[in-house]
Amino acid sequence: MTGSRRRARALALQALYEIDSVGHKAEEILDRLLAEQPLSEENNSFVRELVSGVIQNRENIDQSIIKFAPAWPLEQIPLIDRNILRLAIFEILLDNRVPIKVAINEAVELAKNFGGDSSARFVNGVLGSVSALASR
Repeated sequence: MTGSRRRARALALQALYEIDSVGHKAEEILDRLLAEQPLSEENNSFVRELVSGVIQNRENIDQSIIKFAPAWPLEQIPLIDRNILRLAIFEILLDNRVPIKVAINEAVELAKNFGGDSSARFVNGVLGSVSALASR
């Protein structure tokens, strides 16, 4: 299950990245990505819910990023890191389907796989601050 959920999160991240970088429509991106890399019906739904949740709550999520990464203006955070943070913050603060540690670990793994050399450390640091707020 973990491997398939990780693949689902990676697809959600790819969709969010494409939406953020070139502005394609979420539904078209998701249809294409899910056709290219089939998942179980449950994980297809999970990907769609993650992307939809991030899009619907993006303004609030971005405010959390600004609050917990004050040294970095939002637009200066690398696109991939910004979208990893959006995905994880959605899971931590709004979705509440997985334990906070799982959401952070998954985000750090995405940062290791898709981000730059310091992405994992940056993502972990920001999400550590977010999780301190969430567990109050």
